[in-house]
Amino acid sequence: MNTISDPGWTKSSYSNGDGGGCVEWGATHAAALDQVPVRDSKDTALPGFTVAAPAWAVFVDYAKSVGV
Repeated sequence: MNTISDPGWTKSSYSNGDGGGCVEWGATHAAALDQVPVRDSKDTALPGFTVAAPAWAVFVDYAKSVGV
């Protein structure tokens, strides 16, 4: 997998500091490589994972549709 030194981490709009489980995604990496790195926004030292951009788009659309 190709990588970018700073994937441009963007915190989910649902990461509001209330202790809920939220994610960050690598916007710069996604735009450049069509792969989306994802990690835990509460513990960014944990390893994340990467998904194909179309799969991430389906996930985000689903999350919006069910209100999560």
